[in-house]
Amino acid sequence: MSAPEPTVVSVDVGTSAVRSGLFGLSGELLRSARVPRTSGAGDLFDATELLTDVGESLRKLAVDSRPRALCVSAHIGGVAVDSRLEPVLPGGGWSDTRGLDLLHRIPDARRESLLLRAGRPALSGGAAALALALGESDLGERVHALLSPKDFLVARLTGRLAWDTVDAAYTLASDVRTRSWQVDSLHSLAIPDHWFAPQVEPTAVVGEVHARGARSTGLPEGTPVVSGGPDGSVGIGVLLGENPSGIADVAGTTDVLARLIDDPARARHGAVVNPAMVPGMWTAGGATGMSGGAVARWRSLVGAVDEEDLRAVPVGAHGLLVYPGLSGERFPRWRPDAQGAILGQGSRHGAAEILRAAQEGAGFTVREGIDLLDPHRELPVLFAGGSARSAHVAQLRADILGREVHVADEPDVTLFGAAAVALVGVGEVPDLDEARERLGLTFDVVTPDDRRGSRYDEVFDRWTAARESGPSAL
Repeated sequence: MSAPEPTVVSVDVGTSAVRSGLFGLSGELLRSARVPRTSGAGDLFDATELLTDVGESLRKLAVDSRPRALCVSAHIGGVAVDSRLEPVLPGGGWSDTRGLDLLHRIPDARRESLLLRAGRPALSGGAAALALALGESDLGERVHALLSPKDFLVARLTGRLAWDTVDAAYTLASDVRTRSWQVDSLHSLAIPDHWFAPQVEPTAVVGEVHARGARSTGLPEGTPVVSGGPDGSVGIGVLLGENPSGIADVAGTTDVLARLIDDPARARHGAVVNPAMVPGMWTAGGATGMSGGAVARWRSLVGAVDEEDLRAVPVGAHGLLVYPGLSGERFPRWRPDAQGAILGQGSRHGAAEILRAAQEGAGFTVREGIDLLDPHRELPVLFAGGSARSAHVAQLRADILGREVHVADEPDVTLFGAAAVALVGVGEVPDLDEARERLGLTFDVVTPDDRRGSRYDEVFDRWTAARESGPSAL
């Protein structure tokens, strides 16, 4: 009887579910599992329940021999733990604003310095804001460490505390150029710097699954654990590798956009700068706010619409305009108080027109970010995520963007991306480009239709003008 094929295991923690995958070293996905989140991840979530969900997902994989590595990717946020690594209060998701008001109160010069070094164009929630809130509460005395959701999971499985450099950037407390904590800024804000564990590269091996972690996950004790990173960044990492000649769009609840740069100073104003998943490089871009999430919201309101009926709606949806804005505007405009809207509705507009206008609004939001990253429209877009499953949406994006859209044949790039990071982390492949080839990720090219593209240019101009002026612009 032949020995089982060596494997790596990847985990993708999304806002609504946890997915795990078992990959052979040849790159084949052998099996996968999905577990709905017990506690969702909007503003707040129960970190202990998340740990249970991850354990259930991994047990469903029924891993029967020690994998070469485990790699976890998860949404951004913050989890405060005590010395036993137990949460001291609910974990924060990507839209957690606890302590944000305290960040706004610090002196302007100090705040601007913090933002500049953190590679952020605007204040948002995160571990630094949470630290300020904890400092003003009795709970601060119980805090041993602040961690991202992913690093909390890694700590509970291995007993090791560490931040990957990309998750660390989202705390607002890291200097993205040096990939180190802003210790002086933490001290000036009276935040204990020992709350922030050392930073490591996303491909670094942090530790091994200990006995308790093995019991909760079904993974063999001693399985090496690679650090990993945020979900969007891991997906971007496997899409771009070391290629600066493209813009990645991982489209889910939000669209996460990024291109590679070799110097943080090259980032355009309004872009978030992160350390890249590859050493010595950075990404410029950001999350748009709820784009796909807004489309899903409208779909739940108007009901199911066949894709053929959506295709039949003409460009501009008979004058109907929809603004996503359910979670405010993030990259590239950074207007957190912005709200969604529907403008120009009349009796001729049915469910298909409303949903098509919502899809167009999501595409226009993405276009603003991509045009900021590449104003001359020279680069193609590497498209993946849930929205990439639809041929209609891929063509719509190409027409709206006026660019080639290279659609990943495997839309679940975060799950595959975590597997790619694991392969690099244990030295099975030298880099993410080779990992992508090993995993068999390929792209189908969708070219824009010039006629529809010209019409979308006009609708986009009307959409942006109406957003600023209100219904009178229609």
